[in-house]
Amino acid sequence: MEALRPIQKIVIGTGRAWNEINEYLGSLVWLLLDALKWLYRAIVLRKIRIGRSAIVSQMVRVGVKSIAIVSLVSGCIGFILALQTAPSLQQFGQVDKVANLVGVAVLRELGPLIAAVVLTGFAGASIAAEIGTMVVNEEIEALESMALNPIRFLVIPRLIATAVSLVLLTVLGDLCAVFAGGFVGVVFLDIPFEVYKDNTLSQLVVGDFMTGLIKAAVFGLILGLIACRNGLKVSGGAAGVGQATTQTVVQTIVVVIFCDLGFTALFYAIGWT
Repeated sequence: MEALRPIQKIVIGTGRAWNEINEYLGSLVWLLLDALKWLYRAIVLRKIRIGRSAIVSQMVRVGVKSIAIVSLVSGCIGFILALQTAPSLQQFGQVDKVANLVGVAVLRELGPLIAAVVLTGFAGASIAAEIGTMVVNEEIEALESMALNPIRFLVIPRLIATAVSLVLLTVLGDLCAVFAGGFVGVVFLDIPFEVYKDNTLSQLVVGDFMTGLIKAAVFGLILGLIACRNGLKVSGGAAGVGQATTQTVVQTIVVVIFCDLGFTALFYAIGWT
């Protein structure tokens, strides 16, 4: 029996980890379905109202205040891509193809991914901390005692704000990265502006732009779900709030990366590349 104990520990540990993953994913799905139920009642049945002012205020807080940092990071990504790809292309006399590489990489992949990572640190942790503080201060129970559903009043505005804001920030980030790559190409790599512009426009298609926007919308929804879920699950006072913010950042980045992998595999399989 002693020889079997290490195997027993591995089996028990694996089972616990699997149960925790299932519980975590189940709580996210439940939160999403509950939010969709309230949206259905508000948009289709028109039995309730979703506070527009709450959605706008969350979009200002999540999206507008993130414009500067997303623009800066995306612009730096454009610089880096252009400078990193230029030496390899110069060996084949194709340095003007920097425009093609920067455009495709940014619109399909890096634009939504960088915006999601930046917004996770900027807004995701803040949402989790805010809702978690409300849980600690028993404000959620106060809402429920007045027959006010916290999903309707707290979660839905934040889900809409993160999804819509991330789509818009991705468009802005794409433009900043492409223009930054163009600046490097024209100023430092001596690529004529017309050549750079023509290469970019000839390489990119509507599918490149749409894949990035689809990813951005899903990433924003994932960000809002994880942040709200972790905030609502807070326990243990201030220490629990701090733990929820840390978990939100780590979990969101990991889930977004796996989701991005799934999207890339799916688009490759259906030929949308």
